[in-house]
Amino acid sequence: MNRVVHFEFGVEDPERASKFYSKVFSWKIEKWEGPEDYWLVTTGLKDQPGIDGGLMRHKDGTPRCINTIAVSSVDEYCKRVTKSGGKVVVPKMAIPGVGYQAYCEDTEGNLFGIHQQDPKAK
Repeated sequence: MNRVVHFEFGVEDPERASKFYSKVFSWKIEKWEGPEDYWLVTTGLKDQPGIDGGLMRHKDGTPRCINTIAVSSVDEYCKRVTKSGGKVVVPKMAIPGVGYQAYCEDTEGNLFGIHQQDPKAK
């Protein structure tokens, strides 16, 4: 099933946002050791309901929250999005060692991510 598996907050200052969310919600936030500036957010224990997420610098100056949906194929779901009247706004990209990601917009202008897990992604 295609479920929301991750959230991202687009922020101006990830260090400041990390302090805020850690203080308010006791979330564990750590800088990712990947090729992008990205902070991983752990919101709770793995055996409890909920999802984890991330913080990233927004690239267009617009703060937002983006939910990411797990899919079997980013390519296939990009086609489904466009056939159904949506748009692919950031095309498929590899996240090395993690998988493939694209960002889309629905018919109402909402931004969301789609993610295909693949540890061999380069």
